[in-house]
Amino acid sequence: MGLPRRQPRPGLLLLWVLPWLQPSLCLELVPYTPQITAWDLEGRVTATTFSLEQPRCVFDGRAGADDTIWLVVAFSNASRNFQNPQTLAEIPTTPQLLTDGHYMTLPLSPDQLPCEDPRGGSGGVPLLRVGNDFSCQQQPYCNAPLPGPGPYSVKFLLMDGSGSPKAETRWSDAITLRQGKAPGSIDTWPGRRSGCMVVITSILSSLASLLLLAFLAASTVRFSSLWWPEEVPEQLRIGSFMGKRYMTHHIPPSEAATLPVGCEPGLDPLPSLSP
Repeated sequence: MGLPRRQPRPGLLLLWVLPWLQPSLCLELVPYTPQITAWDLEGRVTATTFSLEQPRCVFDGRAGADDTIWLVVAFSNASRNFQNPQTLAEIPTTPQLLTDGHYMTLPLSPDQLPCEDPRGGSGGVPLLRVGNDFSCQQQPYCNAPLPGPGPYSVKFLLMDGSGSPKAETRWSDAITLRQGKAPGSIDTWPGRRSGCMVVITSILSSLASLLLLAFLAASTVRFSSLWWPEEVPEQLRIGSFMGKRYMTHHIPPSEAATLPVGCEPGLDPLPSLSP
C-alpha cells in the first residue's frame, strides 16, 4: 500500500505562477494600431523603408517624464513570439532581426510626441520613417535599412526608466516593402511598347537626325573656304594694273583733241610773254 499523494496547495501554486504572470497582467493594452501614414507622400513605402504615423496622444496620461516610447519591429510571422523585455539589458538590438526575427528602435521621450499639431509651427509632416538611417553601423538601437521585403509588423511599447514595460499598442497589419525587378525579367522588345512610347521614340529619333544634318551643313559652310578657296579678283593679281581714265572738267573732250602742241593736259604751260 503506497503512501497517499499530497495535493499541491493552491496558495503555493499561485505564488509560483504569479511572478510569471505579473508583467502581462500589469501591462496595459492601448487601443491603437500603428499604420502607414495617410499623407500622400512620395516614398511612403520603399524597398528598405516605410513611414508610420507618429503615436501622438496614444500614451497620454500613462507616460511619465522619465519614460520612453519604443518601436518594436518584427517579421509578421515572428511577432506572436515576441516577449516584452523586462530590463534595459533585454532590449533586442537591430542585428537580432535576422536571428530572432525582431528588434526595437526609435526610442522617443513623451515630450517629443506632443498632442499639438506640429504643422502649425514648422510645416512638417508628423511621421516616423522606419529604416531611414543609412549611416548606421554598429549602434545597438539604430534605425537601419530593412534587409528585405518582409512582411513586417510593428507596435509601440512604453517603458519606464528602469526598462520595465508599462503599456503597449496592438500590432500593425502586415507591411510589405516594394521589390525591384530582376534585370532578366524586364521586357525590352519594342513590339510590346505602347503606341505613345513608339511615337515619342520616333519623334526623338527624327529630331536627333535633323540636328545632326544641321550641324554637318553648318560645318560644311564654315570650312568650305579651306577646301575651295575663292578666286582672287583680277585687279589684285600680281603683275596686273588697272588705272582709271582721267577726264578734265574744264575742257570738253572734243576740244581737248584739237589743242596745239604743248597744250596737252599734264604738260608744263607755255611761258607767258607779259612782263
